[in-house]
Amino acid sequence: MDVTQIFGTNVFNDEVMRKRLPKDTYQLLKKTIDKEIPLPPEVADVVASAMKDWAIERGATHYTHWFQPLTGSTAEKHDSFISQTTQGGIIMEFSGKQLIKGEPDASSFPSGGLRATFEARGYTAWDCTSPAFLKEDGLGGVTLCIPTAFCSYTGMALDKKTPMLRSMAAVSKQALRVLRALGNKTTNKVTPTVGAEQEYFLVDKKFFAQRLDLIVAGRTLFGASAPKGQEMEDHYFGQIKDRIAEFMKDLDKELWKLGVASKTKHNEVAPSQFEMAPLFTSANIAADQNQLVMETLQKVAIRHNLVCLLHEKPYAGLSGSGKHTNWSLCTDDGMNLLDPGTTPHENAQFLLFLSALITAVDRHAHLLRRSAANSGNDHRLGANEAPPAIISVFMGQELTDILEAISKGKKATSKGLTSIEIGVDTLPPLPLDNSDRNRTSPFAFTGNKFEFRMVASSASISGPCVVLNTIVAEALDEIATRLEKAKDINKETTLVIRDAVQEHGRIIFNGNSYSEEWIKEAEKRGLPNIRSTAEALKTFAEKKAVDLFRKYKVLSKEELHSRREIYLEQYAKQICIEAKAALDMARSLYIPAVLTFVKELAESIEKLETIKGSSVVQRDLLTKVSTLLETSYKNVEQLDTELTKTYEIEDSDKRAAACRDTVVATMNDLRQNIDSLEKIVSRKLWPVPTYADLLFNL
Repeated sequence: MDVTQIFGTNVFNDEVMRKRLPKDTYQLLKKTIDKEIPLPPEVADVVASAMKDWAIERGATHYTHWFQPLTGSTAEKHDSFISQTTQGGIIMEFSGKQLIKGEPDASSFPSGGLRATFEARGYTAWDCTSPAFLKEDGLGGVTLCIPTAFCSYTGMALDKKTPMLRSMAAVSKQALRVLRALGNKTTNKVTPTVGAEQEYFLVDKKFFAQRLDLIVAGRTLFGASAPKGQEMEDHYFGQIKDRIAEFMKDLDKELWKLGVASKTKHNEVAPSQFEMAPLFTSANIAADQNQLVMETLQKVAIRHNLVCLLHEKPYAGLSGSGKHTNWSLCTDDGMNLLDPGTTPHENAQFLLFLSALITAVDRHAHLLRRSAANSGNDHRLGANEAPPAIISVFMGQELTDILEAISKGKKATSKGLTSIEIGVDTLPPLPLDNSDRNRTSPFAFTGNKFEFRMVASSASISGPCVVLNTIVAEALDEIATRLEKAKDINKETTLVIRDAVQEHGRIIFNGNSYSEEWIKEAEKRGLPNIRSTAEALKTFAEKKAVDLFRKYKVLSKEELHSRREIYLEQYAKQICIEAKAALDMARSLYIPAVLTFVKELAESIEKLETIKGSSVVQRDLLTKVSTLLETSYKNVEQLDTELTKTYEIEDSDKRAAACRDTVVATMNDLRQNIDSLEKIVSRKLWPVPTYADLLFNL
């Protein structure tokens, strides 16, 4: 397989546009993309025609405006290219108007009160900054997919792309102001770049089909621990089995065709857990590509008689899955603004942008925590394999010492063997990558980027990126204002860094974020510890958040309110689905299986008594099983009652709290008893595949 020949073959990328578009059209389109200005209608017609011809040559018969509603997944409505002629035949047509705008029915997508159900009109608008691509199905069908934004009739954002694009514009504007104040006259655009590592589990399709909980909830609601889990630490980076290697090879091929630069693949910590990571690209394209990664993972897995689980915690007692979102800021002339660089000027610039991140994360830790919140992540965050629910920033000891010295007005020196001179008396040499990585930190500086490790594996990265872009825009806005007024830039740069560390240095923590000591220390520092999604979603209603997103024109008050309602509803619905699945499995599978085992024990005791044999073991087992069975039955009845009560609650916050405090708690009690029964009841009677089956049969 020649990767260079297949990479991007299904993408209407810059190379294809350069070859197929007239030179003036290509230049106007590039200007639209680079300068973010409206595309002239006559240019759209030419682009649409070229895009159609390219797609048809590659087998496409339909096109779709591919968008990302607030469901967390993607949506598409397919239309064919055919138009009827007056003679009764057909021709293949695709106009600029069809390219630029679509009108899918918006009534069935979540709007959070932005529109009434009977108001069906919604619009999709072509995002020319993200390239169109071709989707191939398993039967040879090909569809042209056009990335689009999705908004209501009144212009309100109903999707994840629109605020992403707005937030990127906001952070670019403020970053440029800082650069201009520092004397940079050449940079014209600053782009947030992202590399999203994707963790996932694989399970054999035949076992998946026997587990209702995996089918409807994506995680096991029941399951006793297997004799072996991840305690031997032998799966992480271990040899990849042939079956999985074939899957990964197929996955890479499909992603490469879609222009996704899939770079890394390996076994993860838990049995049957894996990870892939792409190269960096702009945040908008990275978000689009990560949606394609998740879709492709699931599609390719089926081809190999596997099922891909993207849930944050498919198996209790094992490591969960996250989506480590690596974020940085890059200029259109090739600078990474979070790279220390090689000159005094670049290093002073680096520390300024570092200060902006420290300020932003400390000031808006609630928002970052909320951006990573969903019902699945509630099972993962805070466990001894994932970041805690407390936001902190890892800087490494060298950088921390330097920042602290600046905050105290002292001249610090690097202890490392390799350092970079800054050239400003008050700013010390900076170390070059001589700090260890901290895998327990939720937000870690890793050399030239920040790794946000808290993001949920099943979620879109748009939400976390929108928050990061916006909160950093605010911090850069304040820095730019100070620098623009300064008479001595070097002196003001030092003061900005000093003030940032003095006011927000509490967010820096380089130790073990999994430890109980850190939880106590974080409380002393006044850092928020938001333990659940129901609590995290309250930040949407805070004036501080409303003012922030409105000021930088990322989300209006109404758009924020809508998202709060949507995510609260989704949280409650997900838990209720899990509860109904748990009830179904307990009533139709587990309790009948246990009753059969009880019957066998009773019959065994009766037979032994007729021959005066010992039935001590059978009686002891019968007592244990009967007690657990009775408790399980009570749990089922209680869960049914709690679920019914939950449906009667109209207030979104109260319903979410009830799901968290009563439904989930009762489900956990039921699980504990059923899992205890699994350890006793005969394996031949147990009605579903066990953890050993699910984890070790790949």
